[in-house]
Amino acid sequence: MKEVQSPDAGELLQRDGGNISSVVARLAENATDTKQRIQEFLNLIVPDISDFNRKSLGHRETIEFHQKVKGSAHPWKFYAANMSDGTLRTLGILVAAMQLVDRKNRVRLVGIEEPETALHPAASGALMDSLREAASVTQVLITTHSPELLDRFDTATDTLLCVSSNQGTTEIGQADEASLKSIKDHLYSPGELLRMDQLKPDKLQIENQAEIVFE
Repeated sequence: MKEVQSPDAGELLQRDGGNISSVVARLAENATDTKQRIQEFLNLIVPDISDFNRKSLGHRETIEFHQKVKGSAHPWKFYAANMSDGTLRTLGILVAAMQLVDRKNRVRLVGIEEPETALHPAASGALMDSLREAASVTQVLITTHSPELLDRFDTATDTLLCVSSNQGTTEIGQADEASLKSIKDHLYSPGELLRMDQLKPDKLQIENQAEIVFE
């Protein structure tokens, strides 16, 4: 995303963000409400960023960010190459999750690995809120090791799956009943259970999965 990019139709964000400038341009032209919502969430997570847009550089393009600077009457402008990894990663996550919410033919699944990477822990709340909003129209799957992000888990709307490694086999399942009850009864938060190494897949569910596979 830091590199200058070749323009395309901007219909769908590439996995590495290599066409995000074109996607942002499409949103600015055809989905202004979505682009504005992305901007609002970006501003909550990175407070000094007041706007972002596609910037043409001859036959190439990049993202131009507007950043508020104390003592300056107007925002300073920076190209993507000059922005922090956290800011760029946050924008990429927001665009990936919300890029087609205005379309009938939406993205069916958005998978994001460790969205908290390069992000201040205090920003986890706003990030989780943005992903939950996107999840109202698009299924969002995230992996995380962040207790702060897990502490934004909502038992009413979110699904918590736990992952463990057992003799070279990756096991994925819902948290065991005791952990889920602790969360629902507000005895412990998911983040606290993670810190205590108490978030494990339910053993019975894993055994049932194995029976189905080997049948």
